[in-house]
Amino acid sequence: MSLDTLSKVFAALADPTRRDIVARLSVADATVNQLAEPYQMSVQAVYKHLRVLEEAGVVSRSPGPQPRPVHLEIGALDLMDEWIERYRRQAEDRYQRLDRVLAAMSDTNEEESQS
Repeated sequence: MSLDTLSKVFAALADPTRRDIVARLSVADATVNQLAEPYQMSVQAVYKHLRVLEEAGVVSRSPGPQPRPVHLEIGALDLMDEWIERYRRQAEDRYQRLDRVLAAMSDTNEEESQS
């Protein structure tokens, strides 16, 4: 998956309804009608949300007759996780370096005050 795909995944998940659909699909596959049940919107509106998620590679539906279950594609979430984790590690490394510098400064100040 490319960076462009990552942008599509983040854009698709920017909508709270689509995030909720993903959360529900993380528990089990579901048909469009099942996904539409808790929302105050038409099935067609849910199809539009699913189309955005499908284009981003977050969900898929197998070809065949209706009703077709919607399936969560873990690869898109893995891509996000890898991207986030890379920057989380960089930030943690930076904070650990800062902690070491502050600890060294504190040790130096304590030694100077004891002299």
